Amino acid sequence: MTSGPGRQTSPLHVAIVGSGPAAFYAAGQLLAEPGVSATIDMFERLPTPWGLVRSGVAPDHPRIKSVSRVFEQTAARPGFRFHGNVEIGIDVSAERLAAAYHAVIYAVGAAADRPLEVPGEHLPGSHPAAEFVGWYNGHPDHAERSFDLSHRRAVVIGNGNVALDVARMLAVAPKQLAVTDTADHALVALHESAIEEIVVLGRRGPAQAAFTAAELSELAACPDVDVVIHPADAAVDQPSGDGAGARANVELVQELALRPPTGARRRVVLRFLASPQAILGENRVDGLRIAHNRLVRSRSGALTAHETARTEDLETGLVLRSIGYRGTPIPGVPFDVARGTIANDGGRVRGVVGAYTAGWIKRGASGIIGTNKRCARETVAALLEDHAAGCLAQPSVDPAELLAALGETVDYDGWLAIDEHERARGRQQGRPRVKLVRRRDLLDRARRCNEGRSAA
Repeated sequence: MTSGPGRQTSPLHVAIVGSGPAAFYAAGQLLAEPGVSATIDMFERLPTPWGLVRSGVAPDHPRIKSVSRVFEQTAARPGFRFHGNVEIGIDVSAERLAAAYHAVIYAVGAAADRPLEVPGEHLPGSHPAAEFVGWYNGHPDHAERSFDLSHRRAVVIGNGNVALDVARMLAVAPKQLAVTDTADHALVALHESAIEEIVVLGRRGPAQAAFTAAELSELAACPDVDVVIHPADAAVDQPSGDGAGARANVELVQELALRPPTGARRRVVLRFLASPQAILGENRVDGLRIAHNRLVRSRSGALTAHETARTEDLETGLVLRSIGYRGTPIPGVPFDVARGTIANDGGRVRGVVGAYTAGWIKRGASGIIGTNKRCARETVAALLEDHAAGCLAQPSVDPAELLAALGETVDYDGWLAIDEHERARGRQQGRPRVKLVRRRDLLDRARRCNEGRSAA
């Protein structure tokens, strides 16, 4: 096979960096492509695959997690290999990876939180929601973190589905989480939590809220939890609801605003038209100052939130900011700092032949899991178009040489050993799984699998 003009021929050797939905959808599409004999080497920074399906989806959403069955089918196809515990830019450079494959697809997600950029943001007691989500999901990067749940009130800044997930996890009774795969350390902390009220702040109105009506309905249906909305907040921008989703949100918010409190064990208060001005405290968080907003319609017709002179201080010891995610740069891969994504055009990485991207790192942190399927399809189509046109370079490094130079890795059999161990622990407790949450424990379980194969 040669680079330059002329039709490329199979086989097609592709590296995929990342192992979440976008990565697996891209792998599945490549392996199923008629007339193309593709082989996939998938590299993942963690010892475990699935990305946010494992470490981002709320533990009480098992139906969403079940999408991993589709990924398991892809992993079982001939030509697929998984290499966990490998970080591109640390264990192997992007340049060397590119030299070993016809194409590289970067599908690493967007794990960094967007900052509030207000005074006091970095006080102890102020955390990105992503850290809290990773903590209760047993993500190895966050398993050792701690969150002070000894105060009466917590505040979640943002009003997307992640914000409501976080509020729900703080609000529901521990016995409801005890049958899920919530990390054990989080179950203990949430059982001992003193939080009685969770305030969820949105800077605009209910019609502009990023959460879905389904997510809010689930929160409202939680036993022994009151969802409280002031009637003025529910009605303030009803005329601005454009589209079915906005109308559904407004109607549900208005319905909930009419519900009288039941005196439930915990309450979630949805506040709209409120922006954080400062996180208060000297040595740690003890309050949050918010500005009340008004909506202003721009010349383009968009409604934006403008702060008024009216402010309010909320007493709280825990602030979780959930205002969006952005990607982080990979050394050697062009990055769009303004957007927080890999610089790309329709999935093709700008200025790098044979480099592609998919998922949140391609388009930004938006959409649901299924959105990644369409996103990956666009990227794979671009890759195959370049392959057919003879635009991909011949690898100059043997992939086997690259793989041999890596440190300790976890192959797919190693992951299956981890998976079975977690499920077996779960069966003993009537739970889907009990997760291993520390990297050393995950590696040790995979290592035992490798030692068993060597002995056989």
